[in-house]
Parts: sequence; structure tokens; C-alpha cells
Amino acid sequence: MIYLDNSATTYPKPSTVSAAVTAAVRSSANPGRSGHAPSLAAASSVYSARTAAAEFFGCDNEERVIFTPGCTISLNMAIKGLLKKGDHVVVSSMEHNAVMRPLYKLTGEGISFTKAEIVPCDNDKTVDSFRKAINGNTKMIICTHASNVWGLRMPVERLCALAHAYGLLFVVDAAQSAGIAEVDMKNGYDAVCAAGHKGLYGPMGTGLLILGEGILPDTIIEGGTGSSSADLRQPDILPDRYESGTPDLSGIAGLKAGIEFVKKKGTDKIFAHELALIQYLYSRLDKLPGIKLYTPFPDPEFTLPLLSFNIEGLSSEEAALRLSKAGIAVRAGLHCAPLAHESMGTAETGAVRISPSVFTTGADIDRLIFFIKKML
Repeated sequence: MIYLDNSATTYPKPSTVSAAVTAAVRSSANPGRSGHAPSLAAASSVYSARTAAAEFFGCDNEERVIFTPGCTISLNMAIKGLLKKGDHVVVSSMEHNAVMRPLYKLTGEGISFTKAEIVPCDNDKTVDSFRKAINGNTKMIICTHASNVWGLRMPVERLCALAHAYGLLFVVDAAQSAGIAEVDMKNGYDAVCAAGHKGLYGPMGTGLLILGEGILPDTIIEGGTGSSSADLRQPDILPDRYESGTPDLSGIAGLKAGIEFVKKKGTDKIFAHELALIQYLYSRLDKLPGIKLYTPFPDPEFTLPLLSFNIEGLSSEEAALRLSKAGIAVRAGLHCAPLAHESMGTAETGAVRISPSVFTTGADIDRLIFFIKKML
């Protein structure tokens, strides 16, 4: 099978990730709950993963790295923990439902939001769109680092500066960018939400919430932390405040191994490899009649390495099914991001998405092109 659905989750995982997960399962004890040697070893394992993640994301305080079950949970923690009745939020026109559904629910609690239109490949106009959406009640700007449908890259560094100029919080959804593009807390982000199972090559069910200095969201989950156990109040110390219950030790161990894999390969080299494949695919598809492309030729300044398209006369789901029967795994439909499809006029049709990984080869892309030609 040729696997080209890496924006949903990377596959295969590096052998070091599988080995780390297996080792943790075989030797795990509950970290932070006991004084015996296995528990202390487990706590040390979690701490080493936290420091690895802090270093990778440019976070000076590893205690501000929170392990979560995924980017969706991280976003819910940031959104619901930082907003209050009467607050207004500005989001991009490309946001995933992991952002939009929590915000939609909060509209019933007196919180409002405005969509700022993304202007592809024009960062000045995009930033101006966000600026115009700010009003007197705006508390936060939330923006995806890159669209999971179109690969369009947002100027998050400039948007963060804009937010802070207006005294606002800035939250980055790095689900699609972490491990492929630089995500550096030194840019001043107030919160970064990342998936462990995509560009970081960790197991599914892992994620990160990285908090800037001074940012302390309210909790949405309370429980046992192994600390301050005599107090019924949730502890304020980090990371305990946000990590109630027994942690996913095997997942965290696998995530650390994934981060180490990406660090060793080099984010810049992974990006260059994947983008070259997508640029090649784009140039070949652009010459085929019956192929509808929606974005400009992939430019490294404005694009992350994925490509969505449609085939004339076929629904995106039918095209993906035919490719699956040919042994090629892709993603079709709305990709949990209806706003992104509305912006390109594909809300009714969806699109076929191709997303490579560090393991994808040029031969894999040639095979994809061969079957697309057959379908045409």
C-alpha cells in the first residue's frame, strides 16, 4: 500500500517509536504516585519527554509543556480555559472543527467570534483582514498554522505581533505544522496546540498544550495528580494543574521518540523532501485535463506540503475509493474543516487530499499519477 494520508496521521511510524511504546508497556508503573523504583523510573521517563518537547518548541520552562490526548483536547483546554462571557474571538476562515465546534458551543454562553478571510499568498492582506475583525470585546486570536485542506500557511508570527499590539491573546493550532515547519515559543505565542501523531511521528492519542509565561487557563478537568492530595482544590502548580489522572506513559514515551526522530532528520530537511514531492505532483496534475486545482503552485513561503484537488465527473469520495482499490490511501470529503471548503467553493464536493511523509518516495507519487490518469 502507498500511504498518502499523513495529514490524518503519519504511517508508518519510525521503528524507534514502536520500540519506545513497547518498552514502556512492558516496564510501566504509575509515575508520581509511589516512591518505589518502577514509579520513579516512570516519572523520569515522563520528565525526559517533557524536556525534549520543551527544547523542540523553544519553550524555556518544561513545566509549561502539558501532555494531552490530542490537539483537539489541547484546543478545548485553551479555548474554554481562557475565555469568559462577553469575550470575542477572531479566527481564520480556514479553521478546523477542533476550533470551531468549541467556539460554537460557547456562543450559547455569551462568547462570540468573527472569521477573518485568508488571502492565499498575500500575508499583508491576511493580516489586515484580522486587524479589521478586532473589536472592543476581542480577547483572543486563534489561527491554524496551516490549513489541513489546502496546505496554505498562515503568517502566525505577524498575527501574534498583531494580537499583542492590541493586548490580545494568540493561540496557534499547530496540528498540521508541528514537525514540518518551525513552531517556536520564542515568537511569543500564548499557547501552542499540537498533535503528537502527525508530523511528530508519535502514537495516536497524544498531543501537547504549550503555554506561554503567565498564561494560566482555568481547568476543564480536575482529579488526582499525585500532588497536594489533602486539598480538594485542583493544584495550581504546573504541569499538575492540567494533567489529572494516570498519564499515557507508553504514548508519551512514543511521542518523545517521535520528536527525537524529527530532530535527528531535521525539520527543514523533512519539509524540503515533502514539498519537492508535492511540487512535482502539482506540476504533473496541472497538465492533465479534468483535474481541478484550487491553490497556486506550492511556494515554501506560503505552503506546507499537501495538495487537494478534484477529478471532473467523480465525487471526491469515489475518487478516493478507486485509489484505495488500487492500493493508494488518500483522504476525501470535508476533512473536518468545512470553513476551508467554503472559502474555495468545495463545500458541496469536498476534495481529494494528498499528504506525503518523510517515508514517501518519488516512485509513490508516480504510481499515484499513473492511476489518476487511468481514472481520467
